[in-house]
Amino acid sequence: MARNPRPDPRRRSWRDARRAFTDAAHWFVQVVPLAAGRWSSPGLGEWDLRALVGHTSRALLTVETYLDRPAPTVQVGSAADYFRATRAIAASPDVAGRGRQAGCALGDDPAGAVTAIADRVLQLIGSSSGTEVVTTVVGGMRLEDYLRTRTFELTVHTADLAAALSEPLDVPATAAAQTLQIISDLAVANALAGPLLLAATGRPGLPAGYSVL
Repeated sequence: MARNPRPDPRRRSWRDARRAFTDAAHWFVQVVPLAAGRWSSPGLGEWDLRALVGHTSRALLTVETYLDRPAPTVQVGSAADYFRATRAIAASPDVAGRGRQAGCALGDDPAGAVTAIADRVLQLIGSSSGTEVVTTVVGGMRLEDYLRTRTFELTVHTADLAAALSEPLDVPATAAAQTLQIISDLAVANALAGPLLLAATGRPGLPAGYSVL
């Protein structure tokens, strides 16, 4: 009797990454319209809501951009490695400016623009295998690994947006699980797990300025 072949773990891993990214994108698309008429209200730090939405939309747009830039080799092996490699870039004041520029680029109908971007990128992901090696700002990455970084960005910044709008933090379970895994990986790698473990189990809060990024 022929045995059923075992599921390919690589295919399952890509399916999980794609599902989390899709759910995070849909959550972002659902929350953005709630900012209508309040685009100049405070968003996050020096960003107003428009700039915060613009920055978050780049988590979608860079997938589209990088898929057009194949890389010859993998240089960054995981989502956590990506965030460690981009720490200096993320701290640059240029990030705030790019967020404002991206917000302006959304035009008179930011919600409609975000929906169109998400639809376009999700179609691209749906026709991808996850094995594509794309060129990121810190070198070649498999699409699957890069996509997990985008799920992280979409999830965290949509949570920022919901908080700024005083809306519930209804984080999709799939996106939350992948984002928390990356946070865990970074906390362990950076020897920052202790305070996070205490805070997550009801002990005193995190130290001022604590971040795994």
